[in-house]
Amino acid sequence: MKKRLLSSLCAAGAVAMFSGCGDDAPTLSAPTPSNICSMMTLTRAGWLIEVGNSYWIIGEDNVVTDVVDNVVGFYDGVGTIVDATTGAVALSNVSLNALQHCDANFNSGAGNSSSAGGSNANLGSSSSVAPASSGSNPASSSAIVPPNSATSSSDGGLVQSSSSVDPTSSATLNSSAVESSSSAEPEVGADGFPTLESYGPPPAEYTKDILSNGKKGWNSRYWDACKPHCSWISDGQEGKTDTTTQESYVKGMTTARNCNIHDVEVPTFTLGHAVQQYWFGYEGTNNACGNAKEKGVFTCTDMAPIAVNENLSYAYVAGPGSQTTCGKCFHLQYDGSFKDASGNNAPKETHKALKGKHIVVMTSNIGHDVENGQFDLMVPGGGVGAFDALSTQVNGANINWGAGFGGFLTECQSKHGYDNKLEVYQQCVRDMCDAAFGNAGFPNLLRGCHWFADWYMAADNPTYHWEEVECPQYLIDHYMTRINTTKDNRYKWHDDWSTYKEGDPLEEQECLTDEFPNGCKTN
Repeated sequence: MKKRLLSSLCAAGAVAMFSGCGDDAPTLSAPTPSNICSMMTLTRAGWLIEVGNSYWIIGEDNVVTDVVDNVVGFYDGVGTIVDATTGAVALSNVSLNALQHCDANFNSGAGNSSSAGGSNANLGSSSSVAPASSGSNPASSSAIVPPNSATSSSDGGLVQSSSSVDPTSSATLNSSAVESSSSAEPEVGADGFPTLESYGPPPAEYTKDILSNGKKGWNSRYWDACKPHCSWISDGQEGKTDTTTQESYVKGMTTARNCNIHDVEVPTFTLGHAVQQYWFGYEGTNNACGNAKEKGVFTCTDMAPIAVNENLSYAYVAGPGSQTTCGKCFHLQYDGSFKDASGNNAPKETHKALKGKHIVVMTSNIGHDVENGQFDLMVPGGGVGAFDALSTQVNGANINWGAGFGGFLTECQSKHGYDNKLEVYQQCVRDMCDAAFGNAGFPNLLRGCHWFADWYMAADNPTYHWEEVECPQYLIDHYMTRINTTKDNRYKWHDDWSTYKEGDPLEEQECLTDEFPNGCKTN
């Protein structure tokens, strides 16, 4: 049975790198028993992959270890594990949704795990598993399943509880989410991602009370629609993703997605526009906030805020430029006040209405004028700021974008005063949202703008307490590029991305001196 299942996986093309798909290939273990978590002693939480007679753990930090904490690889959050030593792709088409998740139980009375790489994990009196060595090939895992999300277009074999193989399954969760997950295939939304409901209920961590933790900050707001700072490649400076190695690139959540003027995801970086056989380099795709305008790249509109429920939302922010924050997440709980509150300038109805609510934000931009503890909230209608690609992308006649810094709410405050009723500000902002985005063809922008009025209570620069947390799967999926999954590529430079459509192939270019002595070849 095991040999037959392995053969099916090889035929389905689910394995990125096997030592071989023949008689000597590693056998796949039986499906993980549902009580395996209680049978093992684990020093870290994560998803279990069966490797022959042992297990590996994909941690919630995306680090892959064996059962005695030897690091064997890194999970990229979208279905690929790279080898910790070489940085080469070791596994592809891995879906966490099909794996058993275990909490760490090292301090829960379950006993201590081995501190060195020699002992077996404790599975009870009658069975045990031998830990894999850090030099083992992770491609021998039985957790090879199709990338069941729109974050990948390839199909693989799904190892279900009945040991059957379904090479056609697609579209589900596939990263180091902290939400609970289900083995059922989730519903895919209009944006090609699983619907918010498909991610399951959020963990209690996101709504615990932190108003006494002493770490305070405040939200400013903006939506300039520019290419995100975290979409640019770098050497680890200015808070961006470190592309020094594949491991650092994956650990930093790769680059943030960016889209063309029609909201279609395009590469974040390509070969340089002047690449040739004597010079080789990479270059970030042109920013719509620069000279490229409509030909350049923008923030993808599905990065607009979204309400999980009446007490919790997810959103993206610009973090402080003084810290390395790209791809990191933070839990904020609003305290009912605002940045400039004083005895003569008391919190308004809007701030009081927001008190106690929670939001988990992920950093996709860097703000060099953003203070430590401050997060500049990305919300449509929040102000186009100093650059403004939004009026290029949404170019309806006579749109009132409000104040450059402060957007629709600042405009409404100018119109209705600074101490009016909550409902007055909500309705004013909602009306401006409808006028700007109602017929623009970008439903995510309209949704995010309404969110500011309805969930965020039209609050102006509210204060909160905050803590760093593991990122929700929803935010990871909408952040990580689905194109530039490795730090190297051969995508050809384009001056104009506006004509690129979903599903169009990306031109690749080869510029190797020995092979193409007279110039570069475009595939």
